[in-house]
Amino acid sequence: MRRLHAWTGRLHAKFALLLTVACCTVAVVIGFLVHADVGEQTVRQARAAALAKLEETTTAYVAGNPLPPCGRLDPPELPSALKKLALHGQHGTMLGSFRGRPVMWAARPADGTVLAARSDYSQETETLAGLDHAMVISAGVAIVCVLAVGSFAVSRVTRRLRRTAAVARRISTGDLMAPVTEPAGGDAARGRDEVADLTAALDAMASALQDRLRSEQRFTADVAHELRTPLAGLRASADLLSPGRPTELVRDRVHHLCRLTEDLLEISRLDSATERADLDSHLLGPLVRGTARVPGQEADVHVIRDACVDTDRRRLERVLGNLLLNAHRHGRPPVTLTVDGPVITIRDHGAGYPAYLLDQGPQRFRTEPTAGHQGHGLGLTIATGQSRTIGARLEFSNAPDGGAISTLTFATGPDTEPDTEPAGRNVK
Repeated sequence: MRRLHAWTGRLHAKFALLLTVACCTVAVVIGFLVHADVGEQTVRQARAAALAKLEETTTAYVAGNPLPPCGRLDPPELPSALKKLALHGQHGTMLGSFRGRPVMWAARPADGTVLAARSDYSQETETLAGLDHAMVISAGVAIVCVLAVGSFAVSRVTRRLRRTAAVARRISTGDLMAPVTEPAGGDAARGRDEVADLTAALDAMASALQDRLRSEQRFTADVAHELRTPLAGLRASADLLSPGRPTELVRDRVHHLCRLTEDLLEISRLDSATERADLDSHLLGPLVRGTARVPGQEADVHVIRDACVDTDRRRLERVLGNLLLNAHRHGRPPVTLTVDGPVITIRDHGAGYPAYLLDQGPQRFRTEPTAGHQGHGLGLTIATGQSRTIGARLEFSNAPDGGAISTLTFATGPDTEPDTEPAGRNVK
């Protein structure tokens, strides 16, 4: 039932259904009109033939001659309505039957009784039935032909619409290079229509977005690059200040600004898609344990099932480090890091990720204060970009009982290695 509903919801199915209903309606109307017109002509001719035979029968009756085979006095098969009409002094005709065959009766009064004559109507009945059968077959053939031609015509339109929708989805995922305009010789090249206007508008939108994104990327990279030189001098000057609380504050802010500049440069490189991973085979268990020992990134490591994957060790450590730092800054302990085959999960026990992040993903310079901390959204943005570079998928969710969950899944099928340590062992 769900598949039927999904199929009937498509434009092609709706068009086919509408065309079928329209063709059937036209066929029924035309068939009814033709049947009524031919039937009226046939009845008129049968009445004329019955009246002529009645005239012949009347002449024989008046002359006292034997009645012809088609004429009789007060026949029992005569319809009662026609008999009553003749007894009232009038003559008329009416369809009836004689010995199981359809006939046209004609009757008139004759010396207190009814004189009637009949004309065979079976051939006319067969003609009408054959006409109805021919019209049904013709209508069916016409409907099939119209549906075939109409479906072929609309399929060309729906195919172009599906292609445009697929490209629009690629653009929504960030692939602004996806072509929308159909190649030369395609349907759009044969004439301008609404679909061609739609593809041209989508092409223009993608081009404008691409130009704007490149401009923003260049601006971010240029600003970050220009800040590196004065920040290097400022950092050196801060290191020369006399020890004290003000000096510590200045050094802390300068170091924070330097890290922010480096993050912006890294994001610019990731956005430009120029980063290339240096892939090599690594066991996830030892790599994860080493990352979790870095000060500020401590976590309880659980290796349920170790795995060997092809990845870039430096970039993977960068991803895990950013996720662990985010868990410590914006969540609450304990922070756990679990390895289950090609899946790495990081969880804290804080308030969880905000709704906008779960819906739209990480956004630079947009975070919400959690547990008294406010960030810039660059750490998760970098983690997402680096995950994409090494061919892994990073997903964010919240635990039902509270806490943020980050799941890193490697797309390639790794070779699972047996865990040399008991499952569930904690390593800090």
